[in-house]
Amino acid sequence: MKNVAVILSGCGVYDGSEIHEAVLALLAVEQNGARWQCFAPNIDQYHVVNHLTGEEMDETRNVMVEAARIARGNIRDVKELDVTEFDALLLPGGFGAAKNLSNFAFEGPAHTMNLTCWQPVRPLPSRKTCRIYLHFTGHDPTGLRRGCPGTIGSDQETSSAFTTMGGEHIDCPVDDIIVDQQRKVLSTPAYMLAGSISEAASGINKLVAKLIAMA
Repeated sequence: MKNVAVILSGCGVYDGSEIHEAVLALLAVEQNGARWQCFAPNIDQYHVVNHLTGEEMDETRNVMVEAARIARGNIRDVKELDVTEFDALLLPGGFGAAKNLSNFAFEGPAHTMNLTCWQPVRPLPSRKTCRIYLHFTGHDPTGLRRGCPGTIGSDQETSSAFTTMGGEHIDCPVDDIIVDQQRKVLSTPAYMLAGSISEAASGINKLVAKLIAMA
């Protein structure tokens, strides 16, 4: 059975992982006959957003503790991630990917990655014996390698930043995916375009099925 590592960035679209994207991805992994294990950085969130009003709240929350809500407690510190134990890597979207895993939401193309999260997965592109494939949805273009094709849907501002960072942005409908066979990177717009859970599921299900098949 194939094993998939899932990196979460909190809980909630405005300051963490997009919950629907994360749960749909976990469900699709199981429906394709694979197992998942969630990971998250054990760090404070950049900030906390009230998802009812959209306003910033005067409190502090931990990324891993919040992400544990999605994983029902089945989560480990990303520092414990051993790439040799997994066949694929999934990164659901949400602003947490661009606020907690990096500062892309604030710095755009000049962003930097949070090494607490990315240090354990940095060996992935250079490993010849470990079959790892990346998945990006929604607000998570930040891990793409230079020259790599991918999609965030059709938003002009974000796609422009994507291109400035060295990626090759491709407009993509919500029910489709972009696959880079050479670099083994997959992406789908998810809630960058989706207007409903079922629309988000259409692309995520297709992406996860392809990811498991490639792994």
